[in-house]
Amino acid sequence: MNSQVQQNQVQQTQSQDPLLAGLNNKQLEAVTLPQQSALILAGAGSGKTRVLTARIAWLIQTGQVSPSGLLAVTFTNKAAKEMLTRITASLPINTRGMWVGTFHGLCNRLLRAHHREAGLPVSFQILDTADQLSAIKRLMKQMNVDDEKFPPKQVQGYINSCKEEGLRAHSVDAYDAHSQRLREIFEEYDKQCQREGVADFAELLLRCYELLERDTNIRQHYQNRFKYILVDEFQDTNRLQYLWLKLLAGQSKDGGHNCMFAVGDDDQSIYGFRGARVGNMRDFESDFHIQHVVKLEENYRSHSNILNAANAIISHNKNRLGKNLWTSAGAGEPIRVYQAYNDNDEAQFIVDEIKMLHAEGMALGDIALLYRSNAQSRVLEHALFSANLPYRVYGGLRFFERAEIKHALAYMRLIANANDDTALLRVINFPARGIGARSLEQLQESARAENCSLWQAAINKVGNGKAGTKGLDGFVALIRQMVDEAYGITLAELTELATTLSGLKSHYQNEKEGEDRIANLEELVTAAVAFTNQDFGNHNNVDGETEQDLLTQFLSHASLEAGEHQADVGREALQLMTVHASKGLEFKAVFISGLEEGLFPHEQSTYEANGLEEERRLMYVAVTRARQRLYISHAQSRMLHGQVRYGIPSRFLDEIPDELLKHLNSKPVTKSGSNYDYNQLPAVMGKQSREQKNAMPWKIGQQVAHNKFGNGVVVSYEGNANDMRVQVNFGREGLKWLALEFVKLTPI
Repeated sequence: MNSQVQQNQVQQTQSQDPLLAGLNNKQLEAVTLPQQSALILAGAGSGKTRVLTARIAWLIQTGQVSPSGLLAVTFTNKAAKEMLTRITASLPINTRGMWVGTFHGLCNRLLRAHHREAGLPVSFQILDTADQLSAIKRLMKQMNVDDEKFPPKQVQGYINSCKEEGLRAHSVDAYDAHSQRLREIFEEYDKQCQREGVADFAELLLRCYELLERDTNIRQHYQNRFKYILVDEFQDTNRLQYLWLKLLAGQSKDGGHNCMFAVGDDDQSIYGFRGARVGNMRDFESDFHIQHVVKLEENYRSHSNILNAANAIISHNKNRLGKNLWTSAGAGEPIRVYQAYNDNDEAQFIVDEIKMLHAEGMALGDIALLYRSNAQSRVLEHALFSANLPYRVYGGLRFFERAEIKHALAYMRLIANANDDTALLRVINFPARGIGARSLEQLQESARAENCSLWQAAINKVGNGKAGTKGLDGFVALIRQMVDEAYGITLAELTELATTLSGLKSHYQNEKEGEDRIANLEELVTAAVAFTNQDFGNHNNVDGETEQDLLTQFLSHASLEAGEHQADVGREALQLMTVHASKGLEFKAVFISGLEEGLFPHEQSTYEANGLEEERRLMYVAVTRARQRLYISHAQSRMLHGQVRYGIPSRFLDEIPDELLKHLNSKPVTKSGSNYDYNQLPAVMGKQSREQKNAMPWKIGQQVAHNKFGNGVVVSYEGNANDMRVQVNFGREGLKWLALEFVKLTPI
């Protein structure tokens, strides 16, 4: 059939059915597919939600299925509600009885209907994440499990990961004493949940899968009922979710299945760390004998310069299903690239551009600032705060509001003033040291009776030999040690002391998502260095000022930035978020910051199987959030973990064709003829970092003398053995950068 005849048929079909009006050729093909399983490869901004809802409405309207005879699976309740709202707007039907929802929601519904067969009480309760953790802690205490060797959050992650793979405790391999103990905890946890009649989120899916697999009658009932199964965001499904879908789809004697309509985009599979398995899309093609993949490639969001950049980046990934986004909206503006001197310069550039865009009439809510890791937000937030630009951190907390930062600051507040009851209550048993609720009540009662602070009451209890005070004795000794060791050191060293000696870093090392928290704690050290080096408020060193004064001012600075300037709900505000959090969103203008090797792509990805490919998919998601204008920035150097780190432009920038870019300042040499061997960069950068550290002859915080400027304190350094520079605070002479090759400093 020639294209003109096909086009005429499309127009005739659409003119006869308002439900299909406005669909492009590929969307119409997907919506009106005959009775068959299909894979819809839906690119970013290609209207996949519209296609899904139109497919459901078309199947019902044409009498191919009743509203109760189809199953539609989404990943969020919000997406499910939006789907039902659109269906209601398209058809005069009651959607109340339709099976549209998340995996967890649908499994809960099925288990409620068959609780007896599933081995659950009629009123079984669901444990949320916090409740599950509490249940695990309670069990571990009963089993006398050492929570330092087996941190409860790590155990929780282990149990959930096993369940998401479809495994019970008896099916899990145990290679040593540690894994054997984990398996025992898992087994006892399952028994405890069964006794108490509760189920966690992972249990809902696993219990439902086991029920369908075990009970032929129930399985056949739902296979006969759900002739059409539709799945959104198919690239984000894990192994167990795919197995569950296969069971529901069923298989007849002739090898056929119920119709599975899977919508997804392998190029946007960015949740591997949560168990998502992009390989499910390939397996689906094979298992369901997919003969034809419908590709939705027309993008209704972005201009072609942005889409061409995204296509060029993602083309470097292997084993893709393959597609190319395009648009009829025109080329649009070039992608603006800014090479900053350092991270503060980068942040200031972004602030200036946002001010300009806002002055030109763009609403702040139409602008997004993206970063790869949460820790990067601190410098950006400070710049926005200083510029009086309201912002909102989407899907997360501002830097100084994050739990790990508030814990560290609480320890620092106790160093500054041990009588701070609020700070004491926050960390007296964090990390856990065996001080329970009853002990805290007794301490508070003593403080009231003695009319003193909790700290003073704790001191009065220390060493009295009474039972149950071991944890309290340890806490008092810890704070005293911190105060002693904090004397005479720099603010940055004091911050490092608080995050390390407190046990916070070692505590988070054992958490499933601890890497981000540790990165934030290290960024707090960087914040302390920056606060010392720069004029944040009225804290310039003057005669007589001590490190304790600087600590007090830094804590005040942290409180002010935590307590102000995040926009209230409903108020227009700039959007800040990680790239992961941005998936599914779109903005007129997008800033992607920190595009450097080791940051984006993340350094860890270079050591993981397919890690770089997932990072590239993450970059693809970031680029395709922009509708009209895209900014990409990177810095030659930035403060990371309290040290200066020299940045190399990200390989992703190198993968964008030159003709799509507009360099706003000096262009780095990264294209053809580049000196960068990206495969060697992690090792080279690690070596440079070690060499730089080893070459530094002075300790930060050390007092030195200069024949012209007098006495000062070393506050920072950069470079390596060949071009090392140190920054020294000479009091009234101010901060000075000195090249060690030419300047002589002597220790005091």
